[in-house]
Amino acid sequence: MINFTVAPNVISKIIPQPFRPQIYNGKAIVGICLIRLKNIRPKGLPGFIGLSSENGAHRIAVEWTEDEQTTKGVYIPRRDTSSIFNTIVGGRVFPGRHYHAEFNVKEHDGHYNVAFKSSDGTIISVEAEKTDLFNPGSIFKTLDNASKFFEKGETGYSPNGNKYEGLKLKTHNWKVEPLKVISFKSSFFENEAIFPKDSVQFDNALLMSRIEHEWSSVKDKNLCL
Repeated sequence: MINFTVAPNVISKIIPQPFRPQIYNGKAIVGICLIRLKNIRPKGLPGFIGLSSENGAHRIAVEWTEDEQTTKGVYIPRRDTSSIFNTIVGGRVFPGRHYHAEFNVKEHDGHYNVAFKSSDGTIISVEAEKTDLFNPGSIFKTLDNASKFFEKGETGYSPNGNKYEGLKLKTHNWKVEPLKVISFKSSFFENEAIFPKDSVQFDNALLMSRIEHEWSSVKDKNLCL
């Protein structure tokens, strides 16, 4: 996870109703998750028949009112995947439309290079390495604070036509480690038509590995006009 802070008024112009920006110490939180999924299959089936893929999810921390209570999660304006299967069934068999992307992933001895170029020209590239030091300049101050914040973002909604399709993540062994980012490029976050110049500020990067988990659908939300 590569995470950034943005002024709440900037994010409010981007996210649709019924969502509103989740604020932490006066800032909205956005980022991208670069995810390697392995052996994904319907619950109860053996792992050897599962599918594996590289994926990217641009995320915005949001909250909304549900059953007269404030619920926290993430709004995901776009998902990218190396899997042709995911692009075909995303938004049909399981929630969330996916863009097909060509990924280039290199990993060696705690050093990571991940890049992709999507079918619509969106690009991401990041070089990072494992570290024992959480970014001291982060708005979260400590790794534990950041971990607790992102763990609450288990429910994500993605746009698909006139609705927002929901997906919930259940982890069996949540654990994050700090990453040191050496370089990062994102045509999405650098698009000044979406984010005014210098409005997106790097905050921290986190690594999760060998996390056993399950995905489940949640009730869609209709487009609010």
